[in-house]
Amino acid sequence: MHKTCDVMMEKNILEENSKLARKNAELFKDHNVRAFNILGAIGSGKTTVIEKMAEGMADTRVGAIAGDLSGKDDYIRFKNRGIPAVAVNTGKDCHLDAHYVSHALEKLPLDDMDILFIENVGNLICPVDFPLGTEMSVVIISVTEGDDMIRKHPLIFAQSEISVLNKVDLAEIMEVDIGVIESDFNKINPHGKLIKTDARKGKGLEELSRMLKIN
Repeated sequence: MHKTCDVMMEKNILEENSKLARKNAELFKDHNVRAFNILGAIGSGKTTVIEKMAEGMADTRVGAIAGDLSGKDDYIRFKNRGIPAVAVNTGKDCHLDAHYVSHALEKLPLDDMDILFIENVGNLICPVDFPLGTEMSVVIISVTEGDDMIRKHPLIFAQSEISVLNKVDLAEIMEVDIGVIESDFNKINPHGKLIKTDARKGKGLEELSRMLKIN
C-alpha cells in the first residue's frame, strides 16, 4: 500500500510538471523566445559557456535564469555582463522544475529577448524527469570530472541532443582519455552530438552556436 501511494504521488508530480512545461513552451512561442535548458554538475563550466556565447551574439538579445540551491553568484556574473537575469534558489530541491521557471519568467522582459539560457541546478540526476518547456537541453561536463561521467549518468545524456565536453585543455593534466568519453557518449546516444570546448578561451563555442542555430 505504501509503495502504491509513493508511485501515485510521483506520477501526479511529474504530470503536473509536464502541464506547466507546456505552458512555459507556449509562453516562449508567444514572445518569440528560444529557450535552452543548460545542465551540468557544479564546476563543469555552465556559466562560462553561457557568458561566452552571449558575448559572441552582439546582435542577439540574451537573457538568463540562474538556478542554484542557494546564493546568487552566477546571477551576479550574468548581471555584470549586462544580461537580464533572474536568480532562482531551490533550497533542498536538486533541480529546477517548470513551476520555478514559470515564476522566474514573470520577472524577465520576454518581449525584449531572443534567447533565454536557463542554467539548471548543478546536478546530472534529478533534472532528468523535469522538462521546463525549453526547445532543447544541453548537458555540459568537464574533463576535470573524470572520464566515467557519461557512463555513470546515462539517462541525462541519452535524452540530450547536444552535449558539451568542456575544459578539454586540461585533459592531459587530469590524465583523462577524451576518446573514452566520446566512446561512452556514442554508445549511450548514437544520434547525439558531443562538442569539445575550452569555454574560457571560447574554443568550440562557434560549433555549439551552429548546432543550436543561434549564430
